[in-house]
Parts: sequence; C-alpha cells; structure tokens
Amino acid sequence: MNIDSLTLGEIKQIQTLIGTTVDTHPYQIGKNYLIRTVTMIQTGKLVAVTNQELVLEDAAWIADTGRFNECLKTGIFSEIEPFPGKIIVGRGSIIDATEFNHQLPRTVK
Repeated sequence: MNIDSLTLGEIKQIQTLIGTTVDTHPYQIGKNYLIRTVTMIQTGKLVAVTNQELVLEDAAWIADTGRFNECLKTGIFSEIEPFPGKIIVGRGSIIDATEFNHQLPRTVK
C-alpha cells in the first residue's frame, strides 16, 4: 500500500477501523471566544480543539455578564473570575459560542 495514493474515503475507513475520526468544527485556533455552557460562561483564547473538548488559555469564568448584548458589544462584564492556567471545556456542555472581539478579561471584578 502506498500511503501517498490513498483516497479520502480510504483514509476515513482506516480511521474508523482504528477508532479515530476526522472531526470538523467551526472553531478557529487563536481566536478569542465567549462560550456559554449549561452552567456557566467562559472567555478565553482557543488553543486546541479535540473531538470532546475545547482548550482555552487566558481564560476567565464570567459570573455576571450584565446585559448580555452590551457585554458582547463592549467587552465589559459585571463579575469576572480569571483562571490561573488553561482550561478544558467539554463540547457536550456548550450551548453556544461566539468570537469575542475584545481584550480578554484577566482582572478579578
């Protein structure tokens, strides 16, 4: 078998046999995101996407957004609790996510 001549269909068949799949997603590595999950809201810079998780750095738990529309427009939140390191967010818990085109909040508020 010449690996350079495999078709995409053959590659997918091999991945299925060995238990890995190609996971497509709309996320862009290096972008800042605001992510709403079933229990909380986080902001952070996306550094990795796996089949089950998103990994964020410079992340913060947003305890209170204030008016949601306003925080999306201005990047200002009522309450902020920064994480000290990277965080992992389970993709199954995500309600929605949006690019956050502001400086990431890093100060407790």
